[in-house]
Amino acid sequence: MNRRSPTARHRRLISELNRLREGSGLSRAEVAKRVGTTDTTIWRYETGLTRPKVSDVNTLLEVYGVTGAARDELLEVAKDARKRGWWHRYRQTLKPGFDSYIGLEAEASVVRTYQAQVVPGLLQTAEYTRAVIEETAVDSESAGVDEKVAVRLSRQALLTRETDPLSVVAVLDEAVLHRRVGGASVMAEQLRYLVRLSELSHVTIRVLPFSAGAHAGLDGAFYLLEFPDQEDPDVVYLEQATSGLVPEAPEEVRRYTLMFGNLLAKALPTAESTALLSSMAE
Repeated sequence: MNRRSPTARHRRLISELNRLREGSGLSRAEVAKRVGTTDTTIWRYETGLTRPKVSDVNTLLEVYGVTGAARDELLEVAKDARKRGWWHRYRQTLKPGFDSYIGLEAEASVVRTYQAQVVPGLLQTAEYTRAVIEETAVDSESAGVDEKVAVRLSRQALLTRETDPLSVVAVLDEAVLHRRVGGASVMAEQLRYLVRLSELSHVTIRVLPFSAGAHAGLDGAFYLLEFPDQEDPDVVYLEQATSGLVPEAPEEVRRYTLMFGNLLAKALPTAESTALLSSMAE
């Protein structure tokens, strides 16, 4: 699977175009005048509403005085940003915002998640996935369910890619283990699958026991994404019934990072978590 996600590349491009213009001391109107376009167009580039052509990015870099290797790298980023990821064909099936999350997940190096209701999609068996989607897709046709299952299972290839597989740190509320999604046999196999996954060096599964009492994650599930390039800041993803949100404000990301630390501190150690998963599977 291609590590270069168009969504993540576009996000990097937006950040760089904003940084370069601000560093140049030019206003959007001044930049627009120099490149022969409108300030609205520059604004759309910098807010991500429009993905600029590579030639347009090249013109902007000339205005900002970017040359050499830095220019070549940004042009490559712009080229990647205009491609379509494998998930693009499913856009009509996915909830608004989730396609953006998939694109970011595809380039992430680490995903940290807290789940209060269900096993995170990256760690689900096919049968568990179908049971979850069928129950939550109350207004969808079966064809839509099939496509959503296909998307979720395709995402799991990130865990088994040969080069730099995605690292996952998941904190599961104990309620997740008790909820018999799909029935007893489906749930038992899901728990056994989690045990097998926990044997992988890049997958960590911790259980937050009922005995932990109140904790920082009582407001609900969330995902924290970390990227291999330090220039790409961490991202938070919040999933709702009809949409997904990706708040990128540094203070929000920091808050969720602290929350995750609180959850890890209260969760059972890895070995105890695995033992609990195994015992409940039986």
